Amino acid sequence: MTPHLKPEPFNEYFSDWLKLYKTSISGNTMERYLNTLETIQDHFGSMPIQKISKRTYQAFLNGYARTRTKETTRKLNSHIRSCVKDTIDEGVISKDFTRGVVLSGGVQAKKAEDKHLSYFDSKRLLRELKNNLATTTHYLLLLGLTSGLRFAELVGLTRKDFNFRKSEISINKTWGYTKKMHEGFGSTKNEQSNRVIKMDSATMNIFKIWFDSSPDNIHRLVFFSPNSKYKDPEIIRTLEFVEA
Repeated sequence: MTPHLKPEPFNEYFSDWLKLYKTSISGNTMERYLNTLETIQDHFGSMPIQKISKRTYQAFLNGYARTRTKETTRKLNSHIRSCVKDTIDEGVISKDFTRGVVLSGGVQAKKAEDKHLSYFDSKRLLRELKNNLATTTHYLLLLGLTSGLRFAELVGLTRKDFNFRKSEISINKTWGYTKKMHEGFGSTKNEQSNRVIKMDSATMNIFKIWFDSSPDNIHRLVFFSPNSKYKDPEIIRTLEFVEA
């Protein structure tokens, strides 16, 4: 293959690569790639990708990792590694400077038990919610605890998704609740995420009574908040829901 002699600024190449190869990814995933682009711009600037050696790249990763978890460093490297592989295929560079790098992290990742409520804390919260269903957010938390749905799936639920006769809920869409996401209704995470889940009759009865006593809305959203920019309970963002 003829050597590619034209200098290719790494930040510009990565930006063009995103526009060409990542056209069908979700808004949240694109946002993570754009964060990687920003990191590349901050560190490498317009340095030609041909000038980046394995030693240079490892030093960059080591510096980045000092204030991040190992998993965050791994994600950054995976984004760059994907781009570099295509760069090699195009003949822009001849060697993969991401191959065999050592990944580290200066920040300890949260333990699994620190990311979730314990069984007893969940039971206590569930009991308190059932005794104080005063707001839309309370109902949302109740359903989140009893169903295990992702947040975007929860706020994308409409009344017709509830089958009270069979105690089932259909999950087949999401709702965009940040500027990084689609506007309004969108697809679930993947095809396997479209499903019907069996619910306990007590929770379903609570929602049946709520539907009968509360007004509907133009989107038929279950968790509708007319004063919110995204029409969902804004207070829920402070609870740091994480998309799986």
